[in-house]
Order: sequence, then structure tokens, then C-alpha cells
Amino acid sequence: MEQSESLSEQTNPLESYYFQIKENKWYWIFSIFCRVTLAYAFIVAGMVKIVGERFASGLSPLHPMGAYLEALHHTGYYYTFIGVAQVLAAILLLFPRTVLLGALLYLPIIVNIWILSYAVRFDGSYFTSPLMVLANLYLLAWNYDQLRYILPFNRHSKEATYKKKGKFSNKVPVMFFSGVIAVVILVAWQGSSGILVMPRNSLKDCKSQFVNTPDELAGFAFCECVHTNGNPLDDCLEAFEK
Repeated sequence: MEQSESLSEQTNPLESYYFQIKENKWYWIFSIFCRVTLAYAFIVAGMVKIVGERFASGLSPLHPMGAYLEALHHTGYYYTFIGVAQVLAAILLLFPRTVLLGALLYLPIIVNIWILSYAVRFDGSYFTSPLMVLANLYLLAWNYDQLRYILPFNRHSKEATYKKKGKFSNKVPVMFFSGVIAVVILVAWQGSSGILVMPRNSLKDCKSQFVNTPDELAGFAFCECVHTNGNPLDDCLEAFEK
């Protein structure tokens, strides 16, 4: 009783809520799911770069993302360096003692991929990259007890790291998982309907989005502009709008 009162005096409301979450089995299982899926994605992507193959080799160099990947593939050891960084971040995520370090290394890489995917409207990671960013942020939040010591404020308890005090709670956090599902649906909707004009990954797929629509002729011209003429995406979008 005295120990619990002492702990409550040391922790602020945010930390008290955090410690309650850490005692729930379902939050823990979700953290493992995020670690494994994120690690798998970067191991696959990183190994392609380490062995020297071009990522998404099926994309034409005329495609906005294809042009970027083609140029990146020819940067030599920088291309390999990116692959090594991705695999290293993935491996660090797989071990409990190095999860935080892995998540910190993972974050700038996946944010860069997310912004790049949105900038060139790349189907391959337009939907997955924002979800990967959110999963990475969840891992950082899950390891808040360690992360807080490098954050630019020092209002925290004297507890160094979270220590499990008993059995996990089996109560299913319905609101949390409902929120996760809602976010996935929202991102999927935004990816399919939020942007009306996408270059897609091929000329055929690009034209298919305009078939039997009022913008069919302009849409076909847009697709030809991207996939046949190899013009910058912004120029093709500007011509389409006109």
C-alpha cells in the first residue's frame, strides 16, 4: 500500500495512464505486431538495395517514382547505405532491449518515404507509408518510459524504466482498436478517393481511372504526358487542370 502511494506521488497523470497501458496484454501484443511488420518491410526493402538491385524495378524510368528510383540506384554506395540503414533499423526493432533505438532510426527513413510517396503520388506506398509512420510513433509511445529522458523537458518521475509488477490485464481496449480500424479505413479512403488524379504505375492503369468519365480526354492526355513523354508530374497536372 505504501509502495503504491509512493509511486503515485512520483508519477504525473500521464505517466500513471502510461503505466496502466503497459500492464495490458493487448497493447503489448499490438506493439509486437508493429515491431514485426515494420521490421519485415525494411528487411525486404533494405536487402534489395544491399544486393544492388533496383527497387520497384517494374516501374518505368519515365514514371515520377521510377525516375527517382532509377537515379537513386545509380548513386553507388549511397544506395547501399540506405539499405544497410533500413536493415539495421529492422534488426534493432526485433530485440526488446534495442526497440527504442530501432524506432528512432526508423522514423526519419519512413517519414521521408511517406512524404516522397505523397509528392509523386506513388501507389506502391501511398497507403502503407502513413500507416508505417503511425506504427513507428506507437512504438515510440510504447517506450515512453525510456524516450522521455531525451525529450526537451524533464518533468518526469524518478522511475527509470517501466517494470512489470504482475500479470497482464486481459481487458480488451475496444476504443483503442476501434480507433486503429478507423484510422486504417480513413487512410485507405484518402488513398483511393482523396486525390482524384494519380499517375498509377503504368499507362494502362493510369488511363483506366478516366474511362467513361467527363475528364476522359484530358485524363488520357495526362497519362501520356507522364508515361509516354516523361514530363514532370507537376507540369502534367497543370496541363490536366487547364
